[in-house]
Amino acid sequence: MTGVRTVTVLGSTGSIGVSTLDLFDKSAAEVEILALTAGRNVALLAEQALRWRPKLAVIADEDRLEELRQRLTGSGVAVAGGAAAVVEAAAMGADWVMSAIVGAAGLAPTLAAARTGSVIALANKESIVCAGPALLEIARAAGGKVIPVDSEHSAIFQVLAPDCAHRVARLILTASGGPFRTWTRAQMAAATPEQAVAHPNWSMGAKISVDSATMMNKGLEMVEASYLFGTPSSRIDVLIHPQSVIHSMVEYEDGSTLAQLGPPDMRSPIACAFAWPDRLPWPAPRLDLAAMGQLTFEAPDVERFPAIAIARAALDAGGRAPAAMNAANEVAVAAFLDRKIGFLDIAPLVSDTLSRMNGLGDLQAGVGDSALEGAMMVDASARRIAADALSRRPVFH
Repeated sequence: MTGVRTVTVLGSTGSIGVSTLDLFDKSAAEVEILALTAGRNVALLAEQALRWRPKLAVIADEDRLEELRQRLTGSGVAVAGGAAAVVEAAAMGADWVMSAIVGAAGLAPTLAAARTGSVIALANKESIVCAGPALLEIARAAGGKVIPVDSEHSAIFQVLAPDCAHRVARLILTASGGPFRTWTRAQMAAATPEQAVAHPNWSMGAKISVDSATMMNKGLEMVEASYLFGTPSSRIDVLIHPQSVIHSMVEYEDGSTLAQLGPPDMRSPIACAFAWPDRLPWPAPRLDLAAMGQLTFEAPDVERFPAIAIARAALDAGGRAPAAMNAANEVAVAAFLDRKIGFLDIAPLVSDTLSRMNGLGDLQAGVGDSALEGAMMVDASARRIAADALSRRPVFH
C-alpha cells in the first residue's frame, strides 16, 4: 500500500463501522474519509465526524437531520439525511468503501458504490444474498472488486488459491453455535431477546446476534459463499467450532484442507480487506494455541436449528428465493426482538413465507428487472406476506 486512500464507511456507528474506524486509529493506514453514514445514532455519528472530518456525514433517519446539523455546526462537515442521501454518499467514488449497513437497507448503497469502481469491503451479507451475481458483475465491469469481510468468507478468500479453484472439493463454514448451542428445544422455546443477543465470542449488533442464535447467519453465509466463490450448495458445509478460532476451511480434491485461524476479532478481516493483497500492520491480538489447549468440532443439529436447511433449499431454488428468505428473516427477527413471537417461531415464519411466495409464483426473477428493482420487489412482497402471517399467530408455535 502506498499513498493516502479515500474511504467511505456505510454504517459507521454499527459494530463493524466502529471496528473499521478503530482499526484506522490503531494502524499505520493513511486514509482520507470521504463520507460516514449512520441509521439513527446521531451522537456517535457526530463524534466520528468531528474526529475524522469527512466531506459528508449522512443520517438515514431524516427526523434526526436537524440534530446532526446542530452538532456539526462550524465543523466544515456537510450533512444530509434520508435513504437517498446514503446512496449519494456511497457513490462519491471513494477508493475503498466499507459496506456495513445491516439488512436489505444496505443493498442500494452497495450497488451504488460498486458502480463507481470502488473496492467494496463487504460486511453487509444481505447485499450479496439479495443480488449477488449482479453486484459482482457491476463491480467487475466498473473496474472494482468485492472483498468479503465476514470472518468466514474472509478466511476462504485468503486460502482459496485462484489457480486451484477448480480443484475445490468443499467449502467448510465454521460456526460458534451461538448462545443456544447446548440448549434443548424446550429451553429455546422460552429464550428471551436478551439471551439471544448474548453471543459467547463475538461483539455484534442485535439482529446479527439473533441470526447467530438461530444459525440463520450460516444459512445466509452459505448463499454468500456460493455467489462469491462460484460453488454449489452441495459443496458447502457448516461445522460447529465453539472456540471461533478456525474461521473457515477449504478442502481440495487431493485431500488437503487449508484453514485460516485467528482470534475472534473483526478488525482482522477488515484489515485484510483494506490492504489485500498486502497486509496491514496493527497491534492485533495474537493467537495463543498453547494457552487455549484444544479446539473442538461438531456437526450442526438441523432439528434444533432448521435455518441451515431452509437456506440450502432457497439457494437450490434460485431465482429470488434467497432475497425473499432474507426479507422474511428480517421481519421474524424484528418481531422476536419486539417480543411478538418466540425464538422458535423465527424459522417457521421464514419457511412459511417462502412456501406462500412460491405458490404465488413470486420467487422468479422478472424479465428486464434491474438488480435493485427486482430485489426490492421481492423484498417488499416477502415482508408483506411475513407480516400477514404474523397477524395470524399462533400458527408458528
